[in-house]
Amino acid sequence: MATTEGCLVASTNRGCKAIYVSGGATSMVLRDGMTRAPVVRFATAKRAAELKFFLENPENFETLSVIFNSICSSVEYWVNILSFLLLIDGKAEEISPSLLLRSSRFARLQSIQCAMAGKNLYIRFSCSTGDAMGMNMVSKGVQNVLDFLQNDFPDMDVIGISDKKPAAVNWIEGRGKSVVCEAVIKEDVVRKVLKTNIAALVELNMLKNLAGSAVAGALGGFNAHAGNIVSAIFIATGQDPAQNVESCHCITMMEAVNDGKDLHISVTMPSVEGASKESPGSNSKLLATIIAGSVLAGELSLMSAIAAGQLVKSHMKYNRSSKDVSKVAS
Repeated sequence: MATTEGCLVASTNRGCKAIYVSGGATSMVLRDGMTRAPVVRFATAKRAAELKFFLENPENFETLSVIFNSICSSVEYWVNILSFLLLIDGKAEEISPSLLLRSSRFARLQSIQCAMAGKNLYIRFSCSTGDAMGMNMVSKGVQNVLDFLQNDFPDMDVIGISDKKPAAVNWIEGRGKSVVCEAVIKEDVVRKVLKTNIAALVELNMLKNLAGSAVAGALGGFNAHAGNIVSAIFIATGQDPAQNVESCHCITMMEAVNDGKDLHISVTMPSVEGASKESPGSNSKLLATIIAGSVLAGELSLMSAIAAGQLVKSHMKYNRSSKDVSKVAS
């Protein structure tokens, strides 16, 4: 974690200790798909609807997938090569266009969803991106498809593509890695390590993280401070810190289990947008689970500090230097 907030490191470490001595945590990646959503405009809503129907027709998905996964955006170039190979081979049924076009090693189109607003069509592309965060991969694939669509929809006007802002669709559908992490914290650990009790934690989580966030009109912010941990890990591991805007979407749940003797805590994060460079797919998923586990530890410790009334005291202890900085500078 890279942060100037000393209390954040100490608090997360305490949460990690509580989880470890209680038997550890379990993380699962629920979904893996980066998205881009360009908006295109037509002269009439009827034409926009026609493109919507075309994109959502299952019979067209394979063709769109081949175009999306190709590295070259010039459809005519690939059509010419395909025609040439068919001509010299004479066996059209044995040649798969995907073998010719699939030159992006990792980008694979998963789905296309459309939404209309009058004569404007918003097209949400989702694809797997290996261990890359995948923004450039998806953008390239989207551009390939848009170029292809211009052949049948020459009246389509491409307006633009946007991201890096909190959106309800990503909170609901997910973006990047969707991950859940859980742990059961033993009663004596809650008392001795976290200095509080299970009933107080469960009530505080309901009042602060759930009801409090709802009253505040939060979008994906049903947690205590997931953004702190996500940002610190992103900076430490060379991620794009701006992606914290959605990567910190998280809902923290707490429940008394085992006849009220233990605490079940979980964090569900639908849009962790991080990347790695090795072993395509597995490392980025591992990073997402580590982030979720760290958020779990941070949530557990901060909520315990609040429940025990230790928040201000701990910040004064760990976030304030005892050195006279003015004398050090001179």
